[in-house]
Amino acid sequence: MPNVRIQTLIEKFNLKNLTPDVDITVKKITQPDINRPALQLAGYFEHYEETRTQIIGFVEYSYMEHMDEEKKKEVYPRVLSDKTPCVVFCRDLQPDELFLKTATENNIVVLSSDLSTSAFMSEIIRWLNVKLAPCISVHGVLVDIYGEGVLITGESGIGKSEAALELIRRGHRLVSDDVVEIRKVSDETLVGSAPDITRHFIELRGIGIVDIKTLYGVSSVMDTTNINLVIRLEDWDKEKKYDRLGLEESYTEYLGNKVVCHNIPIRPGRNLAVICESAAVNHRQKKMGYNAAQELYQRVQNSLSKRKEEDEE
Repeated sequence: MPNVRIQTLIEKFNLKNLTPDVDITVKKITQPDINRPALQLAGYFEHYEETRTQIIGFVEYSYMEHMDEEKKKEVYPRVLSDKTPCVVFCRDLQPDELFLKTATENNIVVLSSDLSTSAFMSEIIRWLNVKLAPCISVHGVLVDIYGEGVLITGESGIGKSEAALELIRRGHRLVSDDVVEIRKVSDETLVGSAPDITRHFIELRGIGIVDIKTLYGVSSVMDTTNINLVIRLEDWDKEKKYDRLGLEESYTEYLGNKVVCHNIPIRPGRNLAVICESAAVNHRQKKMGYNAAQELYQRVQNSLSKRKEEDEE
């Protein structure tokens, strides 16, 4: 199961650790959702999501300040459940000594952020949704072309990396070569990235490993991009009929999400980089409401209609 270390959370959001005696390596965050324990502080624990990251804002903090000691001793141990990964106080609010003592006894990490509650919540939810999203690894090359994430797939040795290298020389950006990690961020969005080990590297047969960031600069690489289009390279087959109009879209599926897919036959003399570039621009045009295939079809229909009218006259 995907998880996020507490230390990673601290580094990402520049948080302060208010419980230095608690081992931050023991617990990990496994859920992208968060919880604000307002009702729990009032004593209502029905449907309490104790496995989520707990966020304390100004409203909860104000209520805690007006609680008497007996109420705190009753509620705090239940709020600071053993299953809770951590508690974050926003606006640089400082919890009382009893809260920190209870957290330390239950091995709960208590953190502090200087961000407002709403800002911190929106950022952590977005970040955790990416980090904890379902993830698979596929064989291919991911390149950002004019802002469109294009995943190039195909058999080993068919020319994916060479096409990516030419695209980089034309000003586009590499995300990953050979292995692409795909995360399902939502029902509409797939995000692709590179494994830490192979990030910014390309393997070229006959040459070896090439560091794209060093050769072409930081503007030639990026860490992640949405996957908007899949181009599947395959050997040319004379017997196979290939789509020459593109009136109907073909799709492939990753983690339950459908992505537009083009099957491109490979033949000596075909410039793969230009084809991938054109496919990306054409896909972008379609998203903006213009479909060249439908425009051509409409022109043909209009021409046939005119001829029919002329023949009737």
